[in-house]
Amino acid sequence: MTTFDNHRVTPWILLAPQLLVVAVFFFWPAFQALQQAFYVEDPFGLGRSFVWFDNFTRVLASPEYHRALGVTVAVGVGVAVGAMALALLLAVLADRVIRGARVYRSLLIWPYAVAPAVAGVLWMFLFDPGLGIVSHLLAGVGVRWDHHLHGDQALALVIIASIWKQMSYNFVFFLAGLQAIPRSLLEAAAIDAAGPWRRFWSITFPLLSPTTFFLLVMNSVYAFFETFGTIDATTAGGPGGATRTLVYKVYEDGVIGYDLGSSAAQSVILMLLVGLLTLIQFRYVERRVQY
Repeated sequence: MTTFDNHRVTPWILLAPQLLVVAVFFFWPAFQALQQAFYVEDPFGLGRSFVWFDNFTRVLASPEYHRALGVTVAVGVGVAVGAMALALLLAVLADRVIRGARVYRSLLIWPYAVAPAVAGVLWMFLFDPGLGIVSHLLAGVGVRWDHHLHGDQALALVIIASIWKQMSYNFVFFLAGLQAIPRSLLEAAAIDAAGPWRRFWSITFPLLSPTTFFLLVMNSVYAFFETFGTIDATTAGGPGGATRTLVYKVYEDGVIGYDLGSSAAQSVILMLLVGLLTLIQFRYVERRVQY
């Protein structure tokens, strides 16, 4: 074999293990879900019948699915905006710290190492109606907190726990983006009598737009899929479906309810929704990005 042939084959050999993992754990399950979406299956796997698009029409006409879509949008917007805004604020503050900067940055990055389910359990204890510190403080100002009974409080708990978990991921990228901005630009603006607020919105934030756009896409995907562990550990979709997102409804109908056809149809619709959202972000939001 010639040297040219070796150069063509070697990259594929190195990529083969990763491609095998992707094919087995992503493409094959996706193909199975797409296939099951057109069938009504017996819960015990004893038989199935081809029903064309009945599963899709039944899902799209379901009021519960519409409610889950609304909850997903609320969680997505709350987590994406909250995590990015808080991370940007902390990154700006950490970028100005001179003494002990590494300690502050390490402490702010640590929450990302916590699993979503663990983060949910942590915040569930903090907001526990009987023993939680936060719920006790809220009671002191006249707020009766019980996320087991009030759907809006349960949704707020999921959003807060998800923001805390995702904030560190955003913090790393925002801090790296801030450190890449030339100090000469900010110094020149300061010489021209531009205040800190004006320097941030006129220079710093526009230069962070590529990072912001990337994090917007990643936070959207996180809110749609990775909040499952937090929801399952804190509220299990309750009370009364107040925290049941689309991905959690896929789990409930497929794993708990054994309605495999409907669950597969929901997973296909969810994949299309996420793809459409990402396409819209790249098509319209990226126009405002300044590279």
